[in-house]
Order: sequence, then C-alpha cells, then structure tokens
Amino acid sequence: MPKIFLFKGKTLEELQKMSLEDFSKLLPSRQRRSLKRGLTARQKRVLENMRMSSKPVRTHARDMIILPEMVGRKMMVHNGKEFVAIDVVGDMLGHRLGEFSLTRRKVMHSAPGVGATRSSKFLPLK
Repeated sequence: MPKIFLFKGKTLEELQKMSLEDFSKLLPSRQRRSLKRGLTARQKRVLENMRMSSKPVRTHARDMIILPEMVGRKMMVHNGKEFVAIDVVGDMLGHRLGEFSLTRRKVMHSAPGVGATRSSKFLPLK
C-alpha cells in the first residue's frame, strides 16, 4: 500500500484547493512573511508560464517558494552557470527553488597543469 503524502496534516489535493493566504499559514515564519509581501514580477511570470506550458519551465527565480500547484512538475533552475533540472515533489513544499540547484561543486584536483615546473609536481607532505 503506497504511503499517503501529508503536509501538516493536509493531503496534496486539499493543499492545491487552498488559497495562497491559507497555504502560507502552514509555512514557517520566513516563508509566510515572504508570501505575505506578494510575489515578484519574475515569480508571477514563472507561475503563468508553468500554468500555460506542459514543458519544463526555465527560471532564474531561485528565491521562489515552492507552492502546491508546482508539485509534479519539472523545473529548470539556473545555478549561475547552467540550468539544473528539478522534479518537484511534495516534500519540497515551502522550500525555495535555489535550495535544490546547488551553486558550488566538489573540487577535484588532478595532475599539475601544462605550465607547471618540475619541482611543483612534488608537493611536500607537511
């Protein structure tokens, strides 16, 4: 039997029927205050594009809070260099898009570069 998704005791269908004000009451204070101020023009454009198109929406709005109507959609969020594909699931509700599109990678060093001198290839252990 599949597990039923609940967010603060509400199912996804109930959350999608709620108004933005009612949904914001379920969120922590930082997100609630952000939604109370209203969506920016860029965030409104992202929602409009998402409602009209079935394709993944590309956006730079990393500060946008994930709303119930976004669940189940694919988003492309810019990380400063490229667009990272994100599948929005119910556990992401209330978080920001930028949290799932990491801007830093693990640094992987390899052999010394082309212009390195012979002595710089051998690094001391201490």
